[in-house]
Amino acid sequence: MAAPAVKQEGFFDCRDAWAQTLEALAQDDPRIVAVVNDSVGSSKLGGFQKKFPERLINVGIAEQNMVGVGAGLANGGRIPFVSAAACFLTGRALEQVKADIAYAGFNVKLVGQSSGIAYGELGPTHHSIEDFAWLRPLIPLTVIVPADPWETAEAVKWAASHEGPVFIRLSRMPVPNLEVANRTFQPGKAELVRQGGDVALIACGTMVHLAAKAAAALEADGISARVLNMATINPLDEAAVAAAASETGAIVTIEEAGIRGGLGGAVAEFTAGNLPVPVERMGFPGFVPTGSVKWLFEQFGLTVPGIAKAARKAIGRKRP
Repeated sequence: MAAPAVKQEGFFDCRDAWAQTLEALAQDDPRIVAVVNDSVGSSKLGGFQKKFPERLINVGIAEQNMVGVGAGLANGGRIPFVSAAACFLTGRALEQVKADIAYAGFNVKLVGQSSGIAYGELGPTHHSIEDFAWLRPLIPLTVIVPADPWETAEAVKWAASHEGPVFIRLSRMPVPNLEVANRTFQPGKAELVRQGGDVALIACGTMVHLAAKAAAALEADGISARVLNMATINPLDEAAVAAAASETGAIVTIEEAGIRGGLGGAVAEFTAGNLPVPVERMGFPGFVPTGSVKWLFEQFGLTVPGIAKAARKAIGRKRP
């Protein structure tokens, strides 16, 4: 049995925003269909199935076929949203994602549910921390990691209107809404959550609100930390990274994913070749053991004190 999402006051499950938005979009666009692998419940598509039973295809536990069905539907003019647990959608169907979707450039929207370590107690087989490294090199595939319900809804709307393959990565862990004024969702563009000049905290997904809290903690110690919500991993907003590197001189990346090949890898690749500055990468160095999400976050330092510690280390590595 999957670990249930933990309800906290003021915290929200982004899967609710995704499902509600898809239902609203499907009401106006008959081309939108959903494809799942026995994951109607975990994808929260029960309402969609009830409203549009003829537009939800359940292929059973057959992830490779699921992605192939999505490609076929796109080739026939539909807009398929293919939804499954991120670990199986990306791990079991990687060849089909590469060849049938990305290489072909088909208009398929892949939605990876319960990503990162959200399935904590189910262990490494259900953790999805390698997906960034697997998908980011598939250049035509836009990879989006929403940080809160608002951004989730905007990402789903954009994906439906965009002609081309998209991967949206969602967690089942609740997150608060980000406190950012006058928000507009622009794929490929980082969102400035907080301005700062001593160090830049570049985060995505569930880690953005922790980065914002860490910046507030650092401010109490006289350290000004910039916070960027890098919701799009591919393509990376290189201009925002360049500005962060040149204006702060030190960067910390924070992601609920492996540090090799993900957000941290992308930022390190760019800065190494353009604006070399200290980059501290926070995430998982390898396989993650079995345990509660809270315990795992603490073990790997993905906490407010842990991020603040990494920021101080990055600042200490600045060139004189």
